[in-house]
Amino acid sequence: MVRTKTGIQGLDKALNGGFPDGNIVLLSGGAGTGKSTLVMQFLLNGASLFGERGLYISTEQTREELHRAADKFGWKLKELEDKSLIKIIYFDITRGDDFLNRVDAMVEEFKPKRIVIDSMTTLTDSLMISGIGEKEAFSMVQVAESVNPIPRTEQVIAKSILYRLIKELKKFKVTTLLTSELPEELKQLSADGITEFIADGVVILHFLGVGSAEFRSMQIRKMRYSWHKRDHVLYDITGKGIEIKEEEELKI
Repeated sequence: MVRTKTGIQGLDKALNGGFPDGNIVLLSGGAGTGKSTLVMQFLLNGASLFGERGLYISTEQTREELHRAADKFGWKLKELEDKSLIKIIYFDITRGDDFLNRVDAMVEEFKPKRIVIDSMTTLTDSLMISGIGEKEAFSMVQVAESVNPIPRTEQVIAKSILYRLIKELKKFKVTTLLTSELPEELKQLSADGITEFIADGVVILHFLGVGSAEFRSMQIRKMRYSWHKRDHVLYDITGKGIEIKEEEELKI
């Protein structure tokens, strides 16, 4: 099987060599778990270690904000952009632009081997998606803000949006990471409660703070077409980014 390596030692081991090539993978977690750090590291490692182009589609942080975050870890994001190995697109949901058509055009032009969409929460919560199917338009309002079950009509709309979006992403045959906020009180695996069922893989990031001590762990909940480690694996966010504690696993 062809795999897309993350370049993060320990995570590739847990994934049995990396993400299956072309998989759509959901990365969920609460505040402080390092979702954006991990997906940026995934793209930067792909570019610097394997020469693979990466497309970062952000709905929350601007290009300048992402550069500041990368600088904190000493990552040479601008250098990789200048070499046309990384491209960052900020999608302003308040403008109501045609998201899928823009993504289609960018993938056709840039031809990435890796794609990140950060985050799905913002898309399903606020974005009007148009140009899908017979030029239909759907909107989701305040999905992530509510911990109550989504009304049936809204659930159907959300499912339609996400199925169509993921179907569009799959046609690119590019390994893609989608981030989602995961409030601690929710029992589902994404803010919308749907993406985890239609994505090929799901990785959950957990954070626990006790006094001045912080503990982070991740679990690969599913990964189609591949064996993967099922134990919770501890990790840190260090000055170099995400680092897996290979010898320390939290048995549950």
